[in-house]
Amino acid sequence: MKILVLGSGGREHTFAWKIAQSPLCTSLFVAPGNSGTADIAQNLDIKVTDFQAIKNAVLTHEIDMVVVGPEDPLVQGVHDFFLNDEALKHVSIIGPQKAAAELEGSKEFAKAFMSRHNIPTAAYQSFDASSLMEGYSFLESLNPPYVLKADGLAAGKGVLIINDLDEAKKELKSMLVDAKFGNASSKVVIEEFLDGIELSCFVLTDGKHYKILPNAKDYKRIGEGDTGLNTGGMGAVSPVPFATEEFLNKIEEQIVKPTINGLQKDNLPYKGFVFIGLIKVGDDPKVIEYNVRMGDPETEVVLPRLKTDLVAIFKSISEERLDGVQLDVDDRAATTVVLVSGGYPESYEKGKEISGLDKVKDSIVFHAGAIPKNGKIETSGGRVMAVTSYGNTHSEALKKSYQNIQHIHFDKMNYRKDIGFDL
Repeated sequence: MKILVLGSGGREHTFAWKIAQSPLCTSLFVAPGNSGTADIAQNLDIKVTDFQAIKNAVLTHEIDMVVVGPEDPLVQGVHDFFLNDEALKHVSIIGPQKAAAELEGSKEFAKAFMSRHNIPTAAYQSFDASSLMEGYSFLESLNPPYVLKADGLAAGKGVLIINDLDEAKKELKSMLVDAKFGNASSKVVIEEFLDGIELSCFVLTDGKHYKILPNAKDYKRIGEGDTGLNTGGMGAVSPVPFATEEFLNKIEEQIVKPTINGLQKDNLPYKGFVFIGLIKVGDDPKVIEYNVRMGDPETEVVLPRLKTDLVAIFKSISEERLDGVQLDVDDRAATTVVLVSGGYPESYEKGKEISGLDKVKDSIVFHAGAIPKNGKIETSGGRVMAVTSYGNTHSEALKKSYQNIQHIHFDKMNYRKDIGFDL
């Protein structure tokens, strides 16, 4: 099979790394890719939302399957684009159709879906600029901290957690009236704050059947001890030590099954990954959010633990026979630590040369915001690389990642030194 992966981050490098191991894959392309994917695939200089350019590449390279990494093309309907084009409809797409991608495209849509299918989540209401005063009243009815979520896609930055009521009101106005997150915050979901510890559940579905992938936990804040601004993710561990068999059974019965059944009942066509962001409140799981693709950097610890041929799994998804697949998972823990540009998640400089990658041993380096340039590798984004390691425990795996990070250098490189601190 000839396969195209859409995206340029650590998630997509991990996909490419795993797909390249499959005897079913004869040619591999990544659009636009990065310096890591350039070593194992052919990078194509195409934006993930330029559907016409993607079509041209698929026809030129006779692509059989497209694996969609990020959310933007899914929410914009890339799967539907293929289905509606006579020249493309034979190509398998891993990722839901547009109607189902609204689970991530709209927080309000996701909340209504959970409410309809009795899936446990935080109490909520949604507001727009015309109902700002009602929004203030709803905030007054809640106990702090206050959770404000931009309804649309805001590149992982549209969620605010605020302790002070007056500040929460000010931010609500800033989101709704002053378009703090552009169109994404023309509607805002306010919900009750859930106190607990978070984890991520990843599910593969062919629309009828499902398989649950290894669980993981990521660390979103820039600062040690989970302080400072939210980022796209500073590190991750898998499995999550506090997720007991009993707790994982609750997740499957109370959340995964009703989600997959709900997709079918609501006629939301879905072939791909469902990411369920969870929080453990007491002994019970509740859903914080859905994503319609794999998480990043969780992919960098989940896929390395998957022993089963990923292309064979994708093939079974496109043929709606996922129930016949047996997932084989590595018993070892996997951890990843993300190296970021100085200043990230605020303004940062690009074009810094990266050195020392050849000295890394016993870890896998997944490239993200890094590109090949004149025979060297340079930074091109905020999150630059993820250093993944295996170990019998997550502490052992983390030790390897941190040891190898000492070999890697670029100007103003930053990373969290406490991934897994709360476990």
